[in-house]
Amino acid sequence: MQKIKIGLAGFGMSAQVFHLPFWRADARFEVVRVFERSGNRAQEVLPQAQTVRSFVELLTDDVDLVVITTPNQTHFDFAAQALRAGKNVVVEKPLCATAAQALELAELAERQGVLLTVYQNRRWDSAPLTAKKLLSDDLLGEIVDAEFRFERYAAALNKKRWKETGEAGVGLVYDLGSHLMDMAVDVFGMPDELYADVRYQHEGAVSDDNFYIALYYADGKKVALTASKYAREPLPFMTLHGKRGSYVKQNADNQEALLLGGAQPVGAWNREPEDEWGILHTEIDGVVVRKTIESVSGNYAAFYENLYDALQGKSPAAVQPRQVAEVLWLLEKVYESAKSGCRVKV
Repeated sequence: MQKIKIGLAGFGMSAQVFHLPFWRADARFEVVRVFERSGNRAQEVLPQAQTVRSFVELLTDDVDLVVITTPNQTHFDFAAQALRAGKNVVVEKPLCATAAQALELAELAERQGVLLTVYQNRRWDSAPLTAKKLLSDDLLGEIVDAEFRFERYAAALNKKRWKETGEAGVGLVYDLGSHLMDMAVDVFGMPDELYADVRYQHEGAVSDDNFYIALYYADGKKVALTASKYAREPLPFMTLHGKRGSYVKQNADNQEALLLGGAQPVGAWNREPEDEWGILHTEIDGVVVRKTIESVSGNYAAFYENLYDALQGKSPAAVQPRQVAEVLWLLEKVYESAKSGCRVKV
């Protein structure tokens, strides 16, 4: 077994909650260096790893894979540095601020002969995985309307100051919209047109904190993507309406909450309880049925399982940088539509 030695950039919530538990559960991965500008949080959790104070100190011969979990504004430059140093790279979403930058990084990785991928872990949420199964099993008929939404409640601006700068690549569209758009494209493919309403609801906000995005497809289907920070009582995360039936699921997934609570991702650690299953209301063999239906379990570990195989040359990376460039292109079109107030071609 070849062990993948990781140089980790950043040791905040993303690194500790969404990455580290899966490396700890998989002996094929080992963190050998951690970049923290100040502080020594990593030393307490990873005493075997060396803490360094500059990003370039991650780019040493003992590092096979650089994982970048630092603020969005650093992603492009850090990824480019790591790729030029001949390192395989994983970047937290968003990869960068523009599709052009994403393509530049994709081409750099190809020239260097190394792997570049993006941690779009929400593809492995329970809700989109269940949606794919329902569509594969043709339980709803042709989809005419779908909706994915992340709704939360936050009375004040984000305490992470870098998220409230108004810079390109920062704001709710890039934070949660990058997940929702990636899900939509992964499940339904690229749309033909989109319309967007992007708002700034919190007092003093210079980064967007609310959006509604409508994706229009050639077959007449519309997929709506919504996010808000003023929703104490959120609506269902996912709604699918087909010509034969509907499916509604309240929660996207349970993995984040479990990981925040300290759960270890081993065994059936995140199997959803029945009261969290979605409702299927459709017609099967001429009989109308309405019932809860077991969800497909979410599986963030699949990202790293795939990544290990990709690094061994056994399979392509599940999240390709050129796919990510398409999503970023759509996010750029979101702002174009919001500014004009009109639908735009994509």
